[in-house]
Amino acid sequence: MFKSYSIAKARDNLAAIVRDVERTSTIELTRRGKPVAVLLSVGEYRRLLAGKKNFWDAYSEFRDEVDPQRLDIEPKVFEGLRDVSPGRETNW
Repeated sequence: MFKSYSIAKARDNLAAIVRDVERTSTIELTRRGKPVAVLLSVGEYRRLLAGKKNFWDAYSEFRDEVDPQRLDIEPKVFEGLRDVSPGRETNW
């Protein structure tokens, strides 16, 4: 859930609201109790502009950013997840 401010309150407290949007990334502005606009942090704005990545690019970025050793996941968590059977026979 993101924060919401009336336009009148936003006008009087712009500096504080800018600090809020830096922390929360999204703030809704209302007029007479109805949503009329959204303020975004620069980070959120850039994320939205970037669009969706294809799987391989997202996976590569994840591998560049995450060190599996630091995740502290026990190897036994992955035991039995992969079917190691040779599969079915096919006639070529």
